[in-house]
Amino acid sequence: MNEVTPVEQSAVAAVDPSCARAPVGMLCELTHRCPLQCPYCSNPTDLERVATELTTEEWQSVMRQAGELGILQVHLSGGEPTVRKDLEEILEAAVKAGLYTNLITAGVTINRERLMKLAEIGLDHVQLSIQDVDSENADRISAYKGGLAKKIEVSQWTKEAGMALTINAPIHRQNIHNVPRMIEFAIECGAGRIEIAHVQYYAWALLNRGSLMPTRESFMTAAKQVEEAREKYKGIIVIDMVVPDYYAKFPKPCMGGWAKQILNVTPQGRVLPCHAAESITHLTFDNVKDRPLADIWLNGDAFNKYRGTEWMKEPCRTCPRKEIDFGGCRCQAFALTGDATNTDPACSLSPMHDEWAKVAEVESHSTPPDFIYRRVGGAKVTVGGAKEPVPGE
Repeated sequence: MNEVTPVEQSAVAAVDPSCARAPVGMLCELTHRCPLQCPYCSNPTDLERVATELTTEEWQSVMRQAGELGILQVHLSGGEPTVRKDLEEILEAAVKAGLYTNLITAGVTINRERLMKLAEIGLDHVQLSIQDVDSENADRISAYKGGLAKKIEVSQWTKEAGMALTINAPIHRQNIHNVPRMIEFAIECGAGRIEIAHVQYYAWALLNRGSLMPTRESFMTAAKQVEEAREKYKGIIVIDMVVPDYYAKFPKPCMGGWAKQILNVTPQGRVLPCHAAESITHLTFDNVKDRPLADIWLNGDAFNKYRGTEWMKEPCRTCPRKEIDFGGCRCQAFALTGDATNTDPACSLSPMHDEWAKVAEVESHSTPPDFIYRRVGGAKVTVGGAKEPVPGE
């Protein structure tokens, strides 16, 4: 069914293009279910249960509203989005809304027939995550056996279907030595792009920072390897790199600035300015079941809290870079300083920058603790090993 919901009916009056530019992209966390247990997962540590997820019809409404708002891209993510049996129906609604569609997947829960069906519906792009190119280490990191071989199959099916392919390679202490091999792997898979994405320390990654933080020396080596590969493979593959905040001189403009380019919809329907925004515990987020998407984007209290630069205090307020990096990440500022209006400690102008740089140096040179694996029901320490493939919880 594609009936217009009461929330959608009230959306027309909410859209005022003069108030704010429409977001470029929308990240849809269709579920938090996932057979992998990656210790750096960006999902919140309090994972949402299947019974609380938006229904098929509710996600279809989100897609229609996104198209009307002027959003260009939708990123279907999770958890693992392919564990939802209604993925095809949700995708079809996104395609009908005129959205460019990207499936962000670990690839281990999809077969060729289903991927071809998604391509037939109109899926534009597949973003396939890898944990390492060493299969044994990949199994250990994800707590899942045999994932790498399945990812190779999925990459082949993706190219067979004529869809664009990106390889997403989260980098950290336990796999950073394999960056050159990861780039070669992406080329062998036929990917047009690889993202060498150093882990960002929120949620599960913050719990596991001592296990994941690379040394400054290993980061510099990896950065040099990426630059060399960009020159070597120019015209063959695009290589993007996300640097670890703790070793940066200036912070990255997280999501292009708070509530400026991206919005995120959680499995329950809460709408966030970024995927980690709920870590700022004093903020309250509206739900698409109760309020139109456009109204939330334009007028939501949480979206306007740190939008622009008026909220800033020193040194950000008078900094010439304030329209470049917007003071860095609000979630990281809150996590590390307790105040989301503080300068992100990733910035060298933050009074806490040196303190957190020292933390990174100490942790990266210490014996790594065991992973706290991502799983529904709460964080539990697990020593090594990998489980057999199982469906999402």
